[in-house]
Amino acid sequence: MTRKRVVVTGLAALTPLGNDLQTTWDRLVAGESGIGPITLFDASAYDSRIAGEIKNFNPEDYMPYKQARRMDRFTQFSVAAADMLMKHSEYAVTPQNAYRTSVILGVGLGGLHTIETYHAKLLTSGPGKISPFMIPMLISNMGPGQISIFTGAKGANFVATSACASAIHAVGTAWSELLLGRCDASITGGVEATVTPLGVAGFTALKALSTAHNDDPAKASRPFDKNRDGFVIGEGAGLLLLETLESAQARGATIYAEIAGYGASADAYHMTAMPETGEGMARAMRNALDEAGLAPTDIDHINAHATSTALNDACETVAIKKVFGEHAYKIKISATKSMTGHLLGAAGGIESVFSVLALHNGVLPGTINRDTPDPACDLDYLTEGSQRVQCEYAMCNSFGFGGTNASIIFKRWTE
Repeated sequence: MTRKRVVVTGLAALTPLGNDLQTTWDRLVAGESGIGPITLFDASAYDSRIAGEIKNFNPEDYMPYKQARRMDRFTQFSVAAADMLMKHSEYAVTPQNAYRTSVILGVGLGGLHTIETYHAKLLTSGPGKISPFMIPMLISNMGPGQISIFTGAKGANFVATSACASAIHAVGTAWSELLLGRCDASITGGVEATVTPLGVAGFTALKALSTAHNDDPAKASRPFDKNRDGFVIGEGAGLLLLETLESAQARGATIYAEIAGYGASADAYHMTAMPETGEGMARAMRNALDEAGLAPTDIDHINAHATSTALNDACETVAIKKVFGEHAYKIKISATKSMTGHLLGAAGGIESVFSVLALHNGVLPGTINRDTPDPACDLDYLTEGSQRVQCEYAMCNSFGFGGTNASIIFKRWTE
C-alpha cells in the first residue's frame, strides 16, 4: 500500500527567546539566552531562582478578556500559539474541512498554577470559594480543547501526556492519524506553563534544577559541559500544522518540511533515571529510522534532548553512538535548551519547530555554555555557534520521566 506523505505547512513559537516565531529563531541562531531571574513569583527562598519565562505576554492580544480569565496560563499559551499557527500556515478551518482537522497536543503537567491558586483559597476561605471553572481550567486536555473551540476544528481532539516526551508523542500521533486517513490536517506540538512555586520546588527537591548560576542565569543551562549541574525550567509553546501532501498542494500551501519517521520506546527501568547504556533512547531513534526507511548515515542533524543534567547528556551521547556508530561524529548536534531552558512537555514541540526551520533555512542552531567539554560527551555539538549547512534529514529527540522515549525525523522539502 502506498503510504500518504505528511508535510509541515505552518509553525508557531512562544518561547523564552521571544513571543513569536521570527524573534525566537533570530535570537536562537544568534546564540542568545532567554533565561533570567524568576519574576512570576517570589523565588528568593529557593535554591534555584532562574527560569526561561515568557515575557510581556498579554492573553488579550489573542482572546477576549472574559475567556482568558477562565484559562490557566498553559491554555492561554495554547490558544495564542494556535492563533499564530493559523496565520503562519494560512490554513482556515471551514465547514468543509472542520471534521478532517484534528488537534493533538502534548502537555506535561497541565494547570499547575490553577491547582496551587485554588488549593490556597480552599485552605484560607473554605470549599465555598472554589470557582466552578477550577477543574476545566486545570485539566491538560483543555489546551487542545480550547484550540478546537477557537479554531472550529472538529476532528480528533486530545492530549498526549508523557512527561518531557509529550510533544513528540503528540506530533508522532498526529502524523500517524494523517497516515491512516483519519484527518487531512492536524494542529499539533506542545505547551507547558509550570514556572510556579510548587513546580520549581518539586524539581528542586529532585535535585534536577541548576542552582550554581543564580547570579548569571544565561550561563546556567550547560548541555554536554563537564560542569553542568541541572536543567533550567522553562515555559512556552511550539506548534506545527501537519497536512497530507494532497491537502497542502490543493490549497497551494508553503511546505516547510516533510515528516519521514517517528519512533517511541520505554526503558522499563526507573521513575526518573535512564539506564547508563542509553538502550531505550537508542531504540526510539532506531525505530524512527526504520519507520522512515533510512540508514543511520542519512541523518545530518540532531536536535538533542540535552537537558544539561549529568546523566541525561551522557546517556544520550552513548545512545547516539550506539545507533550511528562512526557516523555519530559527523552529525551536527544542537542543544537548544542551552538557550530556552527545558520546556518540559512543550520541549519536543519547540524543538521540532527548530528542526524544521533548520532544514528550511539551511541554518543549524549552535549550543552555548559548553565551556569545559565533558570527555564522555565528545560529539559535534556546534559549540562554535550556528552553522549554515544544508541538511536533508534532521532528527529530534525527547526523553521523559517514567522511561519514555520519542524521536521524530524531518526531511527537507524539495518538491
